[in-house]
Amino acid sequence: MDVITDIKQLNLNQHYSYEDYMSWRFPQRVELIDGKVFELSPAPNLKHQRISMTLSLNLGNGLNRLDQKRCQVFAAPFDVVLQKGSRSTIVQPDICIICDPAKLTKQGCEGAPEIIFEILSPGNSKREMRDKFELYEMNGVLEYYIVDPANETIFLYRLDENQSYVNTKPLIEGDVIQSQVINGLAIDVAAVFQD
Repeated sequence: MDVITDIKQLNLNQHYSYEDYMSWRFPQRVELIDGKVFELSPAPNLKHQRISMTLSLNLGNGLNRLDQKRCQVFAAPFDVVLQKGSRSTIVQPDICIICDPAKLTKQGCEGAPEIIFEILSPGNSKREMRDKFELYEMNGVLEYYIVDPANETIFLYRLDENQSYVNTKPLIEGDVIQSQVINGLAIDVAAVFQD
């Protein structure tokens, strides 16, 4: 098999496996959803990066404060291998929290993180709002947060007893993110969007 060193060598209409994904040697970040390649933006903008860093630090500090040693925060690029149909699915959530150490591998995570945060960017909004929503719901991500920098709003979806996402009211300045997965983990929404 030829070594893939440029994304242009891939047929974007073809389905690929996890083994294919792991063999690629090009600099672009991609995700596989049901075996199909989706190229990620080359680099998120400054606001996206600030939000990601603020959330990561606040989540990490919150876990330390709660003495939650089993749960860990990871930020992209970080591979999360999920199942969607019979084909390979590898995503790179902006931020995820994993509380089951058995899911962690040298490459990232195999299985659903307990919590995922995705930060919308102009090029990825549709995927986060539809495709990843369905993927995370199907794989049992307990809390899924969609962070909308343009409107400084956070949408929270929690799995109910039927394994379906239930939406809460949009979280805005003055609200606090309160995890039901990790008791006591709370973050002020206004702090997330501070410049």
